[in-house]
Amino acid sequence: MSRLNQLSQYKKHLEERYTKLMERSKDYKYVDEAKSDMASYKAMKILEKINRVKYLDNSLV
Repeated sequence: MSRLNQLSQYKKHLEERYTKLMERSKDYKYVDEAKSDMASYKAMKILEKINRVKYLDNSLV
């Protein structure tokens, strides 16, 4: 498996996790603020990873 395929699969996995966490954050917004904040924080961390992978993907191409 080439590095580009690995990066694209990893990027896809991160984007799926990011969308799930953002949905969870929005769902808990009015129910439990602590859960909403934790989901939002985790989503921000994953977004950082997504940006790193995008940078690596652009530099390899």
